[in-house]
Amino acid sequence: MQIKISSVFVDDQDKALAFYTGKLGFTKMADIRMGPTYRWLTVVSPEGVHGVELALESVVGFDAARVFQQTLYASGRPCTGFVTADVEAEAQRLRERGVVVRGEPVDMGPIKAVMFEDGCGNLIHLIQPLIKPE
Repeated sequence: MQIKISSVFVDDQDKALAFYTGKLGFTKMADIRMGPTYRWLTVVSPEGVHGVELALESVVGFDAARVFQQTLYASGRPCTGFVTADVEAEAQRLRERGVVVRGEPVDMGPIKAVMFEDGCGNLIHLIQPLIKPE
């Protein structure tokens, strides 16, 4: 068994696609209309594990998802995390692209991390592992 798809809820799929491809540098993988209101939309990271996709799931018409997303955001909790080899450089690159990065990276023992906003209702944790796996 393996993880193939992970999801984030977004308040606007077009805006999310523009952010995740234009600001983060991900690539659109799938964009399939499935009826009048549902759209299967995924992106991949050119630096990530081959075959792993991030689904940009709409909260439109899905009240429970909207409440969950808004609750996470309001409480300052990230919906997911992305890994980088250099959190300071990546945070700076994101700022230069107009991304709202919340504060400066903080050393948290085995990781150094900072959060950024995706502009679609989510906080994302940007993580640099400091301990190499054995």
